[in-house]
Amino acid sequence: MSPDRAALVATLRLVRTERVGPASFRTLLRRFGTADAALDALPGLARAGGREGGLVPARTATIEAEIDGVERLGGRYLVLGTPDYPPLLAQLADAPPVLAVLGDPRLLHRRAVAIVGARNASSAGLRIAEALAAELGGAGLLVVSGLARGIDGAAHLGAMHVGPTVAAIAGGLDHPYPPEHASLQERIAATGCVVAEAPLGTTPQARHFPRRNRIIVGLSLGCVVVEAAPKSGSLISAGLALDYGRELFAVPGSPLDPRSRGSNDLLRQRHAHLVENADDVLRELPELPAGLGPTGFAEPGSGWGSDAPEDWQQLGSVRATLLRLLSHTPTPVDDLVRRCQFSVAAVLAVLTELELAGRVESLPGNRVGLLADSYRPH
Repeated sequence: MSPDRAALVATLRLVRTERVGPASFRTLLRRFGTADAALDALPGLARAGGREGGLVPARTATIEAEIDGVERLGGRYLVLGTPDYPPLLAQLADAPPVLAVLGDPRLLHRRAVAIVGARNASSAGLRIAEALAAELGGAGLLVVSGLARGIDGAAHLGAMHVGPTVAAIAGGLDHPYPPEHASLQERIAATGCVVAEAPLGTTPQARHFPRRNRIIVGLSLGCVVVEAAPKSGSLISAGLALDYGRELFAVPGSPLDPRSRGSNDLLRQRHAHLVENADDVLRELPELPAGLGPTGFAEPGSGWGSDAPEDWQQLGSVRATLLRLLSHTPTPVDDLVRRCQFSVAAVLAVLTELELAGRVESLPGNRVGLLADSYRPH
């Protein structure tokens, strides 16, 4: 096995191990240096977090089969921390550790804007999304969406009138969703790029779509919402755009149409810029998201808490403090760091232990919450 292949296998074994999420992956690599060293440390970390059973990393044979399957499809992997990985996405604290891609990954380095909206979109909404995507693509922007029915599909089709588009999907590369968009995914892969965080064989389920949404937003400088009902997935994307410092835009809709209530609320609350045409987007779209540099990772709360090295010798105290602060309501990691007064590194180390033990869950937006059955006296 070549060194590059061996490193990819180790990385994917770590990523595909139960309870290893994007945040814990970064913490493990930062602490142990390599995926191999992190794999060796996993059982002890899980026990420290309170896990009673063993934690078994993903099998090498399983990962080898996954890599071979992606290669047979004509795809490849992009690994966080390497030059090929999308630079804007890398700046998210919960960036996917590995992306499987079909098509041209160089497109993921271009200035992009996301277009999202209702699956059961109106004829007017579909027309607006398609025209807007074509105008933005013609102006040199890459249009990113999620391959869903409705607005997503219209945005992809509009962008392809003038150039490439990027689709971020919720399942594996071999499971287009919805099934009727299989040919659309194939067309996008031929001229643009399709990206997936989930392994081959993954059929999309409800919990996968918020993770997919953060990729759509993370790849983009801004996010345009076209028709979104209250509590819809599109409003999850809108919230992520605000969390990630991306510009947020919304197309106004009829007050009589419930499909426009969510997007109209964004405008009413002044969370989003009003969009009637591509110029409204181009005028507000920055070169880079606010507060982020062109390279490197955005580290959450890097200036907060204590930086004393003795924190690493006091992880028991950090653990007890965090368990008092955590609840089933998701809490931003930054807030935990502010309140517990330990170093960022120590807090992330303990959160990783607790996640490996199945006691907490990392969520998009760099948030964490206790799992429903995880309470134990401490």
